[in-house]
Amino acid sequence: MDKQELIEKVNAVLAEEFEVEVSDITPEGDIKKTLQLDSLSLVDMVALIENEFSVKIKSTEISQIKTFAALYDFLAERV
Repeated sequence: MDKQELIEKVNAVLAEEFEVEVSDITPEGDIKKTLQLDSLSLVDMVALIENEFSVKIKSTEISQIKTFAALYDFLAERV
């Protein structure tokens, strides 16, 4: 999977799960604000990403991932 495919898949999965438009998800967008995440739904997002992409995200890592671009980069290194 190349990075563009990864980005498209991440966007599609998150848009469906959190009921936002794919067009609302931009690389520089703040994940929590765009997806309207509270602490519980952030845990849900992490579980969803871990299951969908077969990766493990530590709590220290997720606290550093603020934007979608950072999430894409994180996943691109591990997928």
